[in-house]
Amino acid sequence: MPPPASPPTRSLAARVMTRLVHLYFAVDRGMTMGVRAACFDEAGRVFLVRHSYVPGWHLPGGGIERGETALEAVAKEIREEGNLVLHAPPQLLQVYFNRQTSKRDHVLLYRCDGVTQTAPRPKDHEIVEAGFFALDALPAATTAATRRRLEEIAGRAAFADVW
Repeated sequence: MPPPASPPTRSLAARVMTRLVHLYFAVDRGMTMGVRAACFDEAGRVFLVRHSYVPGWHLPGGGIERGETALEAVAKEIREEGNLVLHAPPQLLQVYFNRQTSKRDHVLLYRCDGVTQTAPRPKDHEIVEAGFFALDALPAATTAATRRRLEEIAGRAAFADVW
């Protein structure tokens, strides 16, 4: 993989919004848990998204809602963020503590192989860009955490405990 570009910085507004959302979740849920999916197509390319509210390219994912299983959350998030469809059960790879977000946040990382895209993902208020990328041609602004997850998946790094 090419060396990462200088890390993107989050604006003050994005940091404040993240804290407010997590404050709400702390009251509403007590602990937050989310999913991220490393989705690979038949060519071995990984699907990444660029959000409007945080810098960089990320694996698709989001929070697990009340009454929703982790597998339901994975299927929902990849459908919403990329028009992606699963053709095999996702494989749980690791559970991470995400201390950058809060002292109660955990992320479940799944590997999804052989996904297909039903239609290109149009730009909207949440996702400004999305697409499949070869592992040796990731966008320059791919986040350090996303690069670490892909290194772990490729077997070039041990799985960490912290996102």
